[in-house]
Amino acid sequence: MHPFATYVLRSYYKATGWNEDNLYANFTRSSNAVLDFTVPRGLHLSISKSPNTLFQTTYAMNALPSLNGSVGYIFTSCDLDIRSSRDVRFKDMVDRFKVYDTPRRPPAKDAEFLAGERVDARDYLLYGRLYVPTGRLDALYSTRLSPTLQALVAAISDPRATTAAPAAAPASPSNAMLSLQHDTGRWCAEYTYSAEDAMLGVRVLHNFGRLDAALPGGGGGGGAGCARAKRVDEEDAMEGGLKGRISAGAELYFSAREKSAGVSTGIRFTTLPDATPPSQHLPPPSPAAPPLPTTPTSTSTTAPPSQPATTITALFNPMLGHISGAYTAQVSRDLALSSRFDFNAYSYESEWTLGAEWWLRRPGAAPRDVTGVVKARASTANDIALLWEGRLRNVLVALGVSSNLSGGAKPIKSFGLELSYFSSG
Repeated sequence: MHPFATYVLRSYYKATGWNEDNLYANFTRSSNAVLDFTVPRGLHLSISKSPNTLFQTTYAMNALPSLNGSVGYIFTSCDLDIRSSRDVRFKDMVDRFKVYDTPRRPPAKDAEFLAGERVDARDYLLYGRLYVPTGRLDALYSTRLSPTLQALVAAISDPRATTAAPAAAPASPSNAMLSLQHDTGRWCAEYTYSAEDAMLGVRVLHNFGRLDAALPGGGGGGGAGCARAKRVDEEDAMEGGLKGRISAGAELYFSAREKSAGVSTGIRFTTLPDATPPSQHLPPPSPAAPPLPTTPTSTSTTAPPSQPATTITALFNPMLGHISGAYTAQVSRDLALSSRFDFNAYSYESEWTLGAEWWLRRPGAAPRDVTGVVKARASTANDIALLWEGRLRNVLVALGVSSNLSGGAKPIKSFGLELSYFSSG
């Protein structure tokens, strides 16, 4: 389940038109939601409040296995539509498998003028969290420098790093990281710098194929009046198979302090997203618009998709010899299955992981009215995990257990319950 701060951050990205899914760092997000979900540890309670559209507060406490807590504050320059834990769309609060919308160039902010002078400022977000009793401080600053350029500054300050003995704390947990993201839709590049180990990194992602699909009535050249004449030697397209887009990316980083470097590359195939509402990139249909002609590839909003939502990813790290391939598909309306195979070319070690995601609904409820989700994971490394996430009245609840069957006398690795409540207005 997403922390309240993550929910606010994603709401900020959506309000400013920034696509965080078009980053190489989130290359395997779809399969990770099914195979690498996090199980709560102990008892975790969080209460958050959004008194207005610009300012939010959040409080959290861990009661087991040790007692600690934190308090956080978030401020944004733009109004955010923050819902309460009772009214928020449940699927927006959990990591889940989905096919993300086609990448597009981020839109520019509308200009605001006062007395003939432009007065609008760039958008930004400020976030800070203080942990007690350790005194650790986390901070994040995000701002849009231009329509396609975003800068982030993240910092961690832990007073225990300056008071602990060198033998007890060989590496300082305090750190500051700078990140510059440049997204044009087809290309997305991210440049990072970490002050702790003087590390420089570059991530690049490229999307192949056509990105902007022609919208109805948008002059995309897809109307009947602009139909292309068929050549004599042209064959009809064969039905069947998955239709989608391919993305490829790479990562390169170098640490001046550690005198080490790393590189990874990956390729991903994903089916085309469902082009029906509530896609945030498509305008709502106009009541005055004429009905669209029926085509073999068109589907109604109530009909099932013409092809199952599918994501296939492959990653390769030549320096470590790590090869990973994952296949995730939506096999029914409420069930998604995922499989991943990891192999090391140097040690010949391998691991096969299977995962499932099952959505729970009320009998006879609307298609979007879900009550919870159950996730399960098992691997050849004897790792088994089970997680249930749902909503009980006004509270979001997560209950899970993780086990290692080869753990001997202690097969249960973690067991926890998480409760989250937040309000707005």
